[in-house]
Amino acid sequence: MKDLQSQLAAYMDKRQLNEKYQKVMHDAVRNPDVLDFVNKHKDALKADAIEKSASKIYEYVREKKKADRGEVGLVPGYVPELLVSNGLIDISYVPSKALIAQEKQSDLAKRVQRINMSKDITAASFERYYVTAGRREALNAAQAFVSAFETSPKIFHQGLYLSGPFGVGKTYLIGAIANALAQSGYSSLLLHFPTLSVEMKSAIGNNSVMPKIESIKRAQILMLDDIGADMANAWIRDDVLGVILQYRMQEQLPTFFTSNFSMNELEAYLADTSKGHEPIKASRIMERIRYLTQEIELDGLNRRLEN
Repeated sequence: MKDLQSQLAAYMDKRQLNEKYQKVMHDAVRNPDVLDFVNKHKDALKADAIEKSASKIYEYVREKKKADRGEVGLVPGYVPELLVSNGLIDISYVPSKALIAQEKQSDLAKRVQRINMSKDITAASFERYYVTAGRREALNAAQAFVSAFETSPKIFHQGLYLSGPFGVGKTYLIGAIANALAQSGYSSLLLHFPTLSVEMKSAIGNNSVMPKIESIKRAQILMLDDIGADMANAWIRDDVLGVILQYRMQEQLPTFFTSNFSMNELEAYLADTSKGHEPIKASRIMERIRYLTQEIELDGLNRRLEN
């Protein structure tokens, strides 16, 4: 190729361009990114590439400066990139770092489906989890689950049954697990169980019970929050929770629970409904829960009151 300076001078003389435009084009061609590109691709560029690509060079430099200043460019969210096309210099627009980060965050959010759950868990993470002596075992178990699942996602891994008083971080921790798994491409469904119970009763009227159960039971990773906080109901226990847990046990799908009850307390709670005392039916539910999860008790002060 000809020397860049001689090419530029010849181009300006030939076109008899005004002084202002000469300066603009001179600066554009002298842009470090442009010079670097030309030097790297000089063997692939035609002898008159700079002259014939002047408008593309100018567009590149203009849009690159806008991007560097954080301004909205010709193609919002994208930045210019030089390329060789048929021996000339051309431009393509590629996603900016900000757009890539935004899309990544959006993809992560889509992998964690929250239904009637606090927005706080969207930012939950192991790093931000408030660790005390009464919570350390739960954190260690949560991190161990994520590591084991990511290593071998096709084999069965017991989830966690996190029990303990109100405000000790049970819900936050399952949110942190879901967000950590989302980073590796896995999807979680988090449900507030008492609200689900109410919605299921309402779904009877419009015949949407089974579709709801189907979508819940097939979740890649299912997390049922605050189980036992609703009024005990035989139909919810047997025909909703029982069906969901039976499927997940058969398919060996990761399942999590949080509750103010220990497993033994939850069993006693599930045994008494409006239909009377039914310990055998409660035991069947607990058999599935115990198969699917490892119980860990959290203890400590109510963090919500501390804040």
